[in-house]
Amino acid sequence: MTSENNPTAQQWQPSSRYPDPAIEILDQSFAKYRLNAASVERIAHGFRWAEGPVWFGDGRYLLWSDIPNNRIMKWEEETGAVSVYRRPSDFANGNTRDRQGRLVTCEHGGRRVTRTEYDGTISVIADRYEGKRLNSPNDVVVKSDGSIWFTDPPFGLLGNYEGRVAQQELPMNVYRVDGAAGAMSVVESEVNRPNGLCFSPDESKLYLVESGTSPRNVYVYDVTGGGKSLSNRRKLIDVGAGTPDGMRCDVDGNLWMGWGMGSAQVDGVNVYNPDGWLIGRINLPERCANVCFGGLHRNRLFMAASKSVYALYVNTQGVAGG
Repeated sequence: MTSENNPTAQQWQPSSRYPDPAIEILDQSFAKYRLNAASVERIAHGFRWAEGPVWFGDGRYLLWSDIPNNRIMKWEEETGAVSVYRRPSDFANGNTRDRQGRLVTCEHGGRRVTRTEYDGTISVIADRYEGKRLNSPNDVVVKSDGSIWFTDPPFGLLGNYEGRVAQQELPMNVYRVDGAAGAMSVVESEVNRPNGLCFSPDESKLYLVESGTSPRNVYVYDVTGGGKSLSNRRKLIDVGAGTPDGMRCDVDGNLWMGWGMGSAQVDGVNVYNPDGWLIGRINLPERCANVCFGGLHRNRLFMAASKSVYALYVNTQGVAGG
């Protein structure tokens, strides 16, 4: 990807010293997660809106969505090569892998959640609920029981930049699709524009970003009903003027959360402990939409941030399957 049309990419420079000042310790509990001889690296740039990073360790590559360009991109760890993985992608947004290692994708254009089979064919996981079309599935996670959980705000219906203008047919729900039977249920129906979501390491809690309020909210739920439903919603984080987006948990239960797009905070990644206390920050020159862990030991944080993708080795691991 070239930088000639990307002023941010032209201006960004990696830190010339260790520890990287872009990695801020806001609470001493975060100090053990910072590697003092690791710095933020920009591994790719030249996109319109990078989202939904997902790591494929068996192939040693990263995929992510470039939503307005209607494509999914690929970065190869061994060579650093960047290429187009899929175009058109039907305005793909969030991505993850199921427990059989297959790519699961939220598509704004198709208003659906799909699975890429081993032979490259695409199967539809969900595109309707009670006979009505979904809005524009946004972010997705797969639980250890194989169930698929995803958010469905209307962002892809609001214009022709990240989807296609269309009529909203359903409320803005969070859905669960049974991994075996394929049965679909609503697990949350009272959140305005549900966005990023992830499970705690033991899957006893689900975290969810609400994007349709000002300020935004980050909620935590208890996973109940045999792992099939949510209860006891409560506010986890006082967001203030910040803009949380996608997130993932590490093995200690800390939330690594994409952040930005406001005047009162730094763009990048905020790190919260399980109690919702801000303990660390990774400052980037661009708003970060979403993150994932990858690398050989799941100790490399990949950050999809507006026009670029960044990476940082950290002294923890992402939750397996996240």
